[in-house]
Amino acid sequence: MIAGRKFLITGGTGSFGRTAARRFLDLGAAEVRVLSRDEAKQDVMRRRFSDARLTFMIGDVRDRRNVEEAAAGVDAIFHAAVLKQVPSCEDNPEQAILTNVLGSQNVLDASVSQSVPRVVCLSTDKSVQPVNTMGMTKALMERLVRARARRMGAKGPIFCCVRYGNVLHSRGSVVPLFVEQATAGATLTLTDPRMTRFLIRLEDAVGLVEEALAVGESGDVFVLRSPAATVADIAEAVRRLFRPDAGTRIIGVRPGEKIHEVLVTREELASAEHRNSGFDNVQNLSHFREWWLLLE
Repeated sequence: MIAGRKFLITGGTGSFGRTAARRFLDLGAAEVRVLSRDEAKQDVMRRRFSDARLTFMIGDVRDRRNVEEAAAGVDAIFHAAVLKQVPSCEDNPEQAILTNVLGSQNVLDASVSQSVPRVVCLSTDKSVQPVNTMGMTKALMERLVRARARRMGAKGPIFCCVRYGNVLHSRGSVVPLFVEQATAGATLTLTDPRMTRFLIRLEDAVGLVEEALAVGESGDVFVLRSPAATVADIAEAVRRLFRPDAGTRIIGVRPGEKIHEVLVTREELASAEHRNSGFDNVQNLSHFREWWLLLE
């Protein structure tokens, strides 16, 4: 599904986009296009990869014309563009709607107009029983994908989603914050020691996307079964690795944050299939063992 094919990654300069681009190029992709708004990050990525098969387009998923131009002639789209910081989305809900909901709609529309065979949209555990703007907008994105899949049927692209928890060491996550604080000699700031989060590696996220690309049918949602840890345990792990004498300080839960996230609802599990990965090329991934397939 990768070698010799062309792909578009929206929001491709982010943590997922960089890892996925490297993976696809290593597997022989003919071209990987990156659509994003930040020319500085694109320039850094261009110099770091130094690969003529990686091309960059300045644009925004909020502009359907941008997406259509980027999607022309590709074999699949990976929709990773998102406003994901919970506090920012709480303070600017209209901006979260524009990117996470209307931007996703533009990706779906562009895939139909440009006859793209497959679209995989990245979702989050925050979309399950959402209590914040970010989660609500991603839940709406999932609904848009599944509704479009029902309407198009066999006539259109295969639309599916992947859903997972926090990606370790991705931009804006708690691990790099703790590492930065520990190495700078500062106190580690914990929102609530009891808070739990599902954790995966970037490679696991890309592996799940590969699985969805290969076997997904329109309307499917792939949910990675993942381990969870408390914020206190994550902080302790960073302390032991970087600075055992680092202190901690509790700052309280930020607006819109849950104490415990949920990967799948009871209602979704009623129609879900429990599967194991059939890919040899993801056997080295630490937690990529099994996943739920939420059937449309």
